[in-house]
Amino acid sequence: MSGRSGHLKIKAWETEGLRAFCSRLSEVYEQAAGIRFYYSFSMPKLGKEFDLLRINDEYVVNIELKSGNVTDEAIQRQLVQNRYYISALERNMVFYTYISSADRLVRLSNSGRLLEADWSELADVLKRQGSCSTMDIEDQFKEERYLISPLTDPARFLRQDYFLTSQQRDIKKQILRNMDVPFQGFTGFPGTGKTILLYDIAMQISRNDRVCVFHLGPHTAELEQLDSRLKRIDFYYLTEDARLNVPGGYSVIFVDEGHRIDENILEQIQAYAKSWNAPVIISYDREDAIHEEETGNGGAKMLEALPGFVRYRLTNRIRLNSELSAFIRCVMWLGDKNHRASYPSVTLAYARDPEEIRLQLKSLQDEGYVYISDAAVCSDITGDSGDGVRIEVTEAACKEYDDVVMLMDNSFIYDEYGYLRHSNDNYADQRVRRLFHGLSRAKKRVALLVYDNAEVFKALLSIVQR
Repeated sequence: MSGRSGHLKIKAWETEGLRAFCSRLSEVYEQAAGIRFYYSFSMPKLGKEFDLLRINDEYVVNIELKSGNVTDEAIQRQLVQNRYYISALERNMVFYTYISSADRLVRLSNSGRLLEADWSELADVLKRQGSCSTMDIEDQFKEERYLISPLTDPARFLRQDYFLTSQQRDIKKQILRNMDVPFQGFTGFPGTGKTILLYDIAMQISRNDRVCVFHLGPHTAELEQLDSRLKRIDFYYLTEDARLNVPGGYSVIFVDEGHRIDENILEQIQAYAKSWNAPVIISYDREDAIHEEETGNGGAKMLEALPGFVRYRLTNRIRLNSELSAFIRCVMWLGDKNHRASYPSVTLAYARDPEEIRLQLKSLQDEGYVYISDAAVCSDITGDSGDGVRIEVTEAACKEYDDVVMLMDNSFIYDEYGYLRHSNDNYADQRVRRLFHGLSRAKKRVALLVYDNAEVFKALLSIVQR
């Protein structure tokens, strides 16, 4: 039933609950033995599980099995959450829970209330549904459907139309338990859900306390919209070497994009935290895939060196699928062990003159790719980049796009250890870092256009043709 190639480990009470469900359904539905369900499906990145699922082109039937005592509130909460995930399939949906210890069947109404149900009603639903899908269930539930960014989709965030992953929820609990710790931070590669976790915690604390967010990234229109609508949270936009002038009275300080922090800003935030007796909660990127000298001023190192700093690590990359994640890491370091046998979602192209670059770029933009541009790379050859979407890499922070295309010119090299570097000895240029963060904005496909750099193109081919 689970569709797995190996045995599924099931506890005895789970087996008994399933047996009791089948027995009760068979009493009112003679063909019950022929009904097919997916059993115990789990969305690995999100940590979301479903006991029984039955899917076809028109209907989705979800049945949860409970053996012991469980409150109606807990049952309702689970079914409402299930409805959120299944609604992405855009089909008719019905939700039931069977509590075997009480021999009780309940269903979720369209308005979200819990109602008593009978077995004949469930049998009629299954009869109307007819045959179910035999497609790979993981193709039905793509994790990227459920990722939202507070900056890309502030309306959904403000409606709380999202759920945290099990890992995010665990980190949130630990942070809220340790509010006596002066500095706490969570880190991870781009795409692990740091931004939404930070703002979710800020929203919860702001119900009872005054909080502020120091944002170290670009001051975008989306952030301005979020700022204007989040009345309980005060935003402050920080630039390098800024002198802060913030009124007191905040109970908690949040710092977004903490890896961009410099010594001057950090000292001022420390002073505010001490003056207000306010704990500081920070989200920041880890850039372990990039050569240390290419990561700039080492904001992450400064944060982690703070006395008493407690670090949490997000490892589940929600936005990026595993294929793109592996490819981007290999681009940064050819020796990365996380490579794959194939990369069907990756496009590579080479150009020897500006006209070729412009034609290839326009072709990809016509296919829906977003051109994330770095003003320091190929700025003299791309022209107006066609009629497609173009965004500067600094403006793409904390956002996500289905398909991303970026350029690499002849200023990129691979060093003797296989790390992607920049030929300019001035590491403050940070082109490698911007390339890494730009590519990491993609959810489905990436394309790399290489201009007049045969050696780097050959190295990229060695990744996808490994």
